[in-house]
Amino acid sequence: MTPNPLLSEGELPLGYPPFHLIRSEHFGPAFEHGMVAQRREVAAIAEDADPPTFENTLEALERTGRTLQRVRLVFFNLVGADTNDALEALRTEISPKLAAHSDAILLDPDLFRRVDALHGRLPELGLDPESRRLVERYHELFVRAGAKLDEEAKERLKALNAELAELSTRFSQNVLHEVNDSVVVVDDPELLRGMPEAEVDNARRAAEERGLGGKHVIPLQNTSGQPVLAFLEDRALRRRVLEASLNRGSRGASWDNRELVSRVARLRAERARLLGYEHHAAFVLEDQTAKTAQAVNDRLAELVPPAVRNARREAAALQALIDEGGDGFDLSAWDWAYYARQRWSVEHQLDQHALTRYFELDRVLEKGVFHTASLLFGLTFEERMDLPTYHPDVRVWDVRRERGEPMALLLADLYARPSKRGGAWMSSYVRQNGLLEEAPVVAIHQNVVKPGVGAPTLLTLTEVTTLFHEFGHALHGLLSDVRFPLFSGTAVPRDFVEFPSQFNEIWALWPEILANYAADYETGEGMPPEIVDQVREMRRFDQGYQTTEYLAACVLDQALHQLAPEAVPSAEDLLDFEAAVLADAGFDVAAVPPRYRLPYFSHIMGGYSAGYYAYIWAEVLDADAVAWFEEHGGPTRANGDRLCSTVLSRGGSVEAEEMYRDFRGRDPRVDPLLRRRGLTATR
Repeated sequence: MTPNPLLSEGELPLGYPPFHLIRSEHFGPAFEHGMVAQRREVAAIAEDADPPTFENTLEALERTGRTLQRVRLVFFNLVGADTNDALEALRTEISPKLAAHSDAILLDPDLFRRVDALHGRLPELGLDPESRRLVERYHELFVRAGAKLDEEAKERLKALNAELAELSTRFSQNVLHEVNDSVVVVDDPELLRGMPEAEVDNARRAAEERGLGGKHVIPLQNTSGQPVLAFLEDRALRRRVLEASLNRGSRGASWDNRELVSRVARLRAERARLLGYEHHAAFVLEDQTAKTAQAVNDRLAELVPPAVRNARREAAALQALIDEGGDGFDLSAWDWAYYARQRWSVEHQLDQHALTRYFELDRVLEKGVFHTASLLFGLTFEERMDLPTYHPDVRVWDVRRERGEPMALLLADLYARPSKRGGAWMSSYVRQNGLLEEAPVVAIHQNVVKPGVGAPTLLTLTEVTTLFHEFGHALHGLLSDVRFPLFSGTAVPRDFVEFPSQFNEIWALWPEILANYAADYETGEGMPPEIVDQVREMRRFDQGYQTTEYLAACVLDQALHQLAPEAVPSAEDLLDFEAAVLADAGFDVAAVPPRYRLPYFSHIMGGYSAGYYAYIWAEVLDADAVAWFEEHGGPTRANGDRLCSTVLSRGGSVEAEEMYRDFRGRDPRVDPLLRRRGLTATR
């Protein structure tokens, strides 16, 4: 074999991966090499005969595992963005090995004795604030990983972690298979009445790619609701699409996830009990800004009633439209998006889909997203055409401050494909830190349907907002300025990590920024003022539905993860459990399904278990921060510098609550969120 390109930093700038050299068969040997190397490095620290110091223990730990980190980041980024059978097979094999590797470090008694000794002498070490926090954080990580357990309990914990890693991998693989297998095949093109011409063309091409010439294929997105439901006039087809979405992972097919969800919840509950916690949610939330399950339950209980009340009011308005049309049926979940679109058009004389002509992708990216980053932080972006990528659709930019030397690299992978998981996300290939003198290499991903050759990529308003959102995460990585890798960029609590991203969404509709990028893709004329006003009103339209579907998923997540092991429902009872939880919580609007059902709720099988509430928790901060910017002149460089210096540059080196207080000058208030979502209405 040629030399393994994953085993060295390579010659590309900032540690950028040599995608043109990497092959699937490189990863297995690279993982094994990286794990062996880090075990050797860690053993040298644990067995050091010298008394523990900050430098020979914690700083040394931060220097270990560089090869393994490089391999992990490239591998799992590719598994998410452009997977194949070889990568998936290795993922199944390597996930439990990586869990065991992590356990071997965090459950090493000699290593923990050194960390524990330093933690006990912390006041006398004379450390700077970031170094002091590193001691505290490592001690927390070791204890939460089970370092204080006896040997028998440690062995059981290792077994639990290994099985959970394997099950989590299988779950995500099943989700990808299910979404590809659950597409809706349409034989008669007449049934597609109402779909925009470009979407019909996309459905035709999707069918051809599957060898179904003469037919049309409607692919599914990861959420319960599907965008196409807003356009399809044929009610029976709308029902087929939604039912295909809602039944994913529970059809009794090869990729049925019910048993996996039940098993994972039971093992998580057992692990939490082993570590001394009442349930998995208690274990997770202790390490978040929420701190307790009761705090999350209280916040959800505060928000659910007004959200459901508003959803009922919206449902009544939609039913009135149905009745006026003389169709004679009751509103169902597959009708909501279609009639909500009709309602908007009636009330505002504006077809939401017509807005896409003002949101051409390149213009949104360059004159919207990048322009905002320039106003706030002085960043500039220069596209690189010379760097290799893992797929032709991926683009790369140098990121600079004030047109100086490149400080980072940004990748954008925005088009959907069968080899890519659903949704949108940000990730890193290299994480900024001063200790190892590494600069960030950050990627953002989306699943925009790629148009035909020569056709422009026109985004919906939701896709525009998502692009700003993911770039908010990217800024958290790009602007990171910490010393230690453990604290880099987005290494903050889950219920804080969404604050920068959700806050960044506000710029999508900020008047002067919207005016800079929203222009007719054919004529170049800006969006007319009367349309701008209506676009800004859309933020509160249908908020009862959107808030209710989101909160329903939050409640399901908490309910599943606040159970004792013996109380977790079986696979056969899982969907009955889901229905009972929603009914008990007051979700009585049948036409509003949860944003995710448990068999395809990928967030909670990944990093958001007992943490999906994080979006609404962070939105409290986001809405409060928007109020501050409105009071202080909007997207100015001074305001951006304040946000950067107090939050974005500090990663996890400071407690999240302290960072927000440094920025805002006080604790956050919930009123701006309630006003934004229209949750203050009494009826």
